[in-house]
Amino acid sequence: MKYYDTILNFGDRVAAIENTGRKITYAQIAQTAERLDGIMPKRSLVFSLCRNVIGSMCGYLSFLHNRSVPLMLDANIDPVLLGSLTDIYKPAYLYVPEDMAEKFSDYEKVYEGWDYVLLKTNFDITYALSDDLGLLLATSGSTGSPKLVRQSYANVCSNAKAIVEYLEIDENERPITTLPMNYTYGLSIINSHVAVGATVLLTTDTVIAKGFWDFMKAENATSFGGVPYTYEMLKRIRFFRMDIPSLKYFTQAGGKLSAELHKEFAEFAESKGMKFIVMYGQTEATARMAYLPADKAIEKYGSMGIAIPGGKLLLIDADGNEITEPEIVGELVYEGENVTLGYAECGEDLAKGDERNGRLETGDMAKRDEDGYFFIVGRKKRFLKLFGNRINLDEIDRIVKREYEDIDVASTGTDELMIVYITDKSLEKEIEELIVTRTHINSRAIAVTAIDSIPRNESGKVLYKDLPQLINK
Repeated sequence: MKYYDTILNFGDRVAAIENTGRKITYAQIAQTAERLDGIMPKRSLVFSLCRNVIGSMCGYLSFLHNRSVPLMLDANIDPVLLGSLTDIYKPAYLYVPEDMAEKFSDYEKVYEGWDYVLLKTNFDITYALSDDLGLLLATSGSTGSPKLVRQSYANVCSNAKAIVEYLEIDENERPITTLPMNYTYGLSIINSHVAVGATVLLTTDTVIAKGFWDFMKAENATSFGGVPYTYEMLKRIRFFRMDIPSLKYFTQAGGKLSAELHKEFAEFAESKGMKFIVMYGQTEATARMAYLPADKAIEKYGSMGIAIPGGKLLLIDADGNEITEPEIVGELVYEGENVTLGYAECGEDLAKGDERNGRLETGDMAKRDEDGYFFIVGRKKRFLKLFGNRINLDEIDRIVKREYEDIDVASTGTDELMIVYITDKSLEKEIEELIVTRTHINSRAIAVTAIDSIPRNESGKVLYKDLPQLINK
């Protein structure tokens, strides 16, 4: 883990500041790592229950440096799911917020610091860990599943270095957290900034909280990141009217941003002398695979951009052949050192080596323009075939959002009936007519129905499995 050994060399530079005002230096993180190294045998599996606070970040970096293997989980994880994961993987340790320790009174407390405690479990089985395995994350949208993504030390390091390069990150940056650190995008912001000795501004507030903006201004934040839902919220709370002199750039990933919003934020950034950088990634590729350079944000709005430094993007057809002509849709494939080792679904899987060999078929459908910029058009599995017509459900959502930007929407269904869930009952008929007009699908194959809210995970992605059961029309 040589790349991250550099955290030991930043000394008294401030590594993180909480919105409480508390700070931690890189030297203090190194001291914590040394203490934990004296407690935990190397190659220990530890479940880390994360919050955007110093204790959580300090523990993560210590585990990474000491070659323990953390599984990063939301501190608010459902207790039943946590119990299931614990039974399946049998971690040697739990690392939890101090105020949660009493929930695990069966385990021995072996360390406490920075409002976190390390608990020794009492399992009589210890699963072997691959020498390359450095980090475990839950797959996006699979919070009800034991499936984990196995990331290597090389994955984490190569992706952080690439992000540092294309975002031109240096030690003077001060990113503010908008995403949880157990989510691959949120964690990548921490990884890339601590790699150069920058200061991370940690807050559990969301962008709709006044405290978030007070903290951002007080600590002179230079950047933030967000998923599409974040940017929808930013527009609603009139971000375009805000004055934040310290802000240099903002990034977006975690799903496709509508072309209209992409253009609006790109134009706003240019008018303020800032940068807006749209990116593309998946947990299975550590974090990022592509980015749209800021100077192309307006010209190529709607695009996910080009491959990150050291990576390669290509398109393949249904037979697995590479597509070389522009404007032809195919499955997006990525090749690079940040492609992860594979999945784990049980404790024995933690000993597996590299099953992907640097190549990831993303499951996203995309096209490439004549200049080599890629555009996502939908998910491979997010298609229905209605009356012989192939329907892209992501495009259905975009059609609705373009006309009704103040509501939330998520479409799903079968090859017999497409169901579009919205959050305003008064618009059911209007939206059905809109879809019929735009797609020419027979209205008998469309059901538009209102629900109180669209279920989403902590990164803003729709939880399709939690939508109501299919309805009959």
